[in-house]
Amino acid sequence: MEIASSPIFSCSKEHQSIYQEWFVCADSGTFFHRFSNLTVVQSKFKLLFFSDGDGRITGNDALKFFALSNLSRQDLKQIWAVADSKRQGYLGFGEFVAAMQLVSLAQSGHEITHDLLSSNVDFESLNPPVMEGLVELLVKKKTSQKISELDLNGSSIVQHSPSSQWFSSKSSKKVSLSSVTSIVDGLKRLYLKKLKPLEDTYRFNDFVSPSLTNSDFDAKPMVMLLGQYSTGKTTFIKHILRNSYPGAHIGPEPTTDRFVVVMSGPDERSIPGNTVAVQADMPFSGLTTFGTAFLSKFECSQMPHPLLEHITFVDTPGVLSGEKQRTQRAYDFTGVTSWFASKCDLILLLFDPHKLDVSDEFKRVISSLRGHDDKIRVVLNKADQVDTQQLMRVYGALMWSLGKVINTPEVMRVYIGSFNDKPVNEAATGPIGKELFEREQEDLLADLKDIPKKACDRRINEFVKRARAAKIHAYIISHLKKEMPAMMGKAKTQQKLIDNLGDAFAKVQREFHLPPGDFPNVEQFRETLRGYNIDKFEKLKPKMIQAVDDMLGYDIPELLKSFRNPYN
Repeated sequence: MEIASSPIFSCSKEHQSIYQEWFVCADSGTFFHRFSNLTVVQSKFKLLFFSDGDGRITGNDALKFFALSNLSRQDLKQIWAVADSKRQGYLGFGEFVAAMQLVSLAQSGHEITHDLLSSNVDFESLNPPVMEGLVELLVKKKTSQKISELDLNGSSIVQHSPSSQWFSSKSSKKVSLSSVTSIVDGLKRLYLKKLKPLEDTYRFNDFVSPSLTNSDFDAKPMVMLLGQYSTGKTTFIKHILRNSYPGAHIGPEPTTDRFVVVMSGPDERSIPGNTVAVQADMPFSGLTTFGTAFLSKFECSQMPHPLLEHITFVDTPGVLSGEKQRTQRAYDFTGVTSWFASKCDLILLLFDPHKLDVSDEFKRVISSLRGHDDKIRVVLNKADQVDTQQLMRVYGALMWSLGKVINTPEVMRVYIGSFNDKPVNEAATGPIGKELFEREQEDLLADLKDIPKKACDRRINEFVKRARAAKIHAYIISHLKKEMPAMMGKAKTQQKLIDNLGDAFAKVQREFHLPPGDFPNVEQFRETLRGYNIDKFEKLKPKMIQAVDDMLGYDIPELLKSFRNPYN
């Protein structure tokens, strides 16, 4: 299965070196400057001002560079849309090569569509496009190369990725919009400048979610698989990857006894949970809050695979029934599941025809997914184990069980199939069942293929949800602080506020006209609140709230406008 594969892999080494030179030229921004009319000192200043060299071709870079192809604006608009399929607002080197190959095809008279990259075009032998005047501009760039390497005092110029130091810099609030070169960079800047101060002031990270790190923004999209034991979660991942990941165990008994993150890596290896949680380049530092008991049951499985370059899978232990779930796990299983749900782009709930009952424990797990209903997909796996008539009854029973657990008016999307490497059991399903399973599998794979393309949109969506949750949290905390007496009876008042927390939520909701569905779970909030002295909380700071409102109402729309298709 291929997802968002780039034609760079079918590009010859000779052409790749050409594209590399073009990419550096377009990225540096030097190709459109007129050095012949500048003095040496002026050239230095001009180059330093325009050059970023961050490995990204933004809209402004593309407008000037792609214009050398002499294609129509409509063609260039479509080329950008296909190349930037993830809607990141910029082109990396792989996307740039794809764009150049599309330019070459457009110059040859091909119609540019999203399916063109996966067609039978021989990209290996496809010549680079004709870019008018590019050769002369490259010669000028080479003659000025020595100038770009030295500043006015003769020392080397060192360039850094614009966001690489933001999360560790003490002056992060001073990051300017001009240093932002992608939508994700813009979200990082807005988080540090406007949202994180509000979260820190009202202890949002203690009550709701840990503070975001650089790796949280840069992480690949994640898909989590949930279900009771032996419903085929690990087998599903093996089927999608066409290979077993390191440390995978498959069997009829509860074999996967830990959370396993399956992600891309240079070689096949398993990394223990305690090590994974402290690695700055991985988005799992927040899991340290669940303690060593959980981290000993958590690991990262790395392997080189083209699909894992775009998607990370999260394999989970089978949900146990009865007392086993509560007493035999030394960590908060439901809490961990909820943490991963907030990070994941897609959540697959797996059932098989012989395990349709939703136990109390599984019901708690599904309830912990509250607020992430749009991410949930249901998979009825091993469906070829029953005949067509039984499958119809099983499907009805599954929908009845889900209707009691997932409280949404919409019908949940259910994929039916047998997601393993064995051929479909036609003796049970018949030819109609086999065709049904093939179509359902195609639909599910199409859903997975869309994940990388929607990753940037999902990140924006999650960021906005977090900002709204932080605002409501600030209102709640400041309201509780306001209700505390100035002198006497503080302990008694605090206990009363905790006992009547639902009423406090209702007052905040009415006072600030907030949607009731956005408020946190009362019981979980109450449990966390017991460990704090309400009198130590901060009063409401309207300027902080206004900063977040401005971010939601102005900054984010402007950010999206800045990095939309430059030919729109």
